[in-house]
Amino acid sequence: MSLLFKGGYVVDAVNNFEGIADILVDEGKIVKCAPNIEENGAEVVDCSGLHVIPGICDMHVHFRDPGQTHKEDILTGCEAAVAGGVTAVACMPNTTPPVDNPEVVKYIIDKAKGAKAKVYPVGCITKGLKGEELCDFNALRDAGCVAVSDDGKPVRNARIMARAMVKAHYAGLRVISHCEDPDIIAGGIMNSGAISKELGVKGMHRLSEDTQTAREIVLAADLEMPIHIAHVSTSASMMLVRIGARYGAMVTSETCPHYFMLTDEKLRARDADYRMNPPLRTEDDVTAITEGVCDGTIDCIVTDHAPHAPEEKADFENAPNGVVGLETSLAATLTELYHRGKITLRRIVKLMCVNPRKILNIPGGSFTEGEPADITIFNINEEWTVDPNKLHSKSHNTCFKGMKLKGRVKMTVVDGEIVYKDS
Repeated sequence: MSLLFKGGYVVDAVNNFEGIADILVDEGKIVKCAPNIEENGAEVVDCSGLHVIPGICDMHVHFRDPGQTHKEDILTGCEAAVAGGVTAVACMPNTTPPVDNPEVVKYIIDKAKGAKAKVYPVGCITKGLKGEELCDFNALRDAGCVAVSDDGKPVRNARIMARAMVKAHYAGLRVISHCEDPDIIAGGIMNSGAISKELGVKGMHRLSEDTQTAREIVLAADLEMPIHIAHVSTSASMMLVRIGARYGAMVTSETCPHYFMLTDEKLRARDADYRMNPPLRTEDDVTAITEGVCDGTIDCIVTDHAPHAPEEKADFENAPNGVVGLETSLAATLTELYHRGKITLRRIVKLMCVNPRKILNIPGGSFTEGEPADITIFNINEEWTVDPNKLHSKSHNTCFKGMKLKGRVKMTVVDGEIVYKDS
């Protein structure tokens, strides 16, 4: 069925277009994007007063499927995704069992056939996430993986990481690095600093992230191979990524809205919903991450969507790390960066729609004829308060609970089908 999305304010960073326009879709593809398209029998969807962008791609989520589906599964994770305007996700491989062989990849792809968003599996760098033996990257690619990572754990051995970067590159896969030194973390549960000392809990020193970020950039520069740095959270790591990119290292990076909006002051409440890894840091870190997002150093805004059941998050000191974020990412980014005049809508589209797809080499991200008809439609000025109980995820561990955000998704379209409408 043909649909004509009419009269919305369209932002297409790939085609350098911004303004009132119509979008005609048919058979799951973009047919045309232009002002005043004739209806020609298409069903008209009125987008007057709304903003229309290519579907958001979140290249860093955890759907806990297989193995921990009491927290989330592929279907509920995609329900949360489309409610946040996210039409495509890349799922991290720290499942049970981990995504280190084609059989687990096939399970994910088969289950995702019934999901509302597009799911792209990320395979493991090492078998069993043990950091010892590389996976068969060609087999993972052929099964459907778009990248490899041991996310949730670092690859501790630099020699193994170097081999992985080379082998993954020639397999056509990007390595996504979880930059953490477990020996430095040593049981820490939040940012190491004044607040952790005040609360009497062990901190996670920023050196854990910074030393591993430096290692990956040095490897990338020396090997002349690409690396993607996950969830950047410190000012020093931000500086390292900036310097590396400036001097020719093939480094890309991502961050999450909570790293440019919140600080470890939130942990004073001893609420584990504000615990994630890497942790919330200081105001100086927030400033540095914000600058990196705004000046083009950071390539992507992701969520690191990490669901945990309420009973798991009940104990502040023993709870697992992680927060959900798919339903708040666009609104949080608009609230903090666009509405405060720090960034343009076109830059947001590059960060959330275009660059993740470029890094993963997957289709979409524009309204070019023939591209998938994946569309996010939102009211840029609508204010709403985040109520964890109204989230579509199985788990409600959001660090934005009770916050008023400005910008609300009204409709999400995947392959030309409206899969979400705000009630």
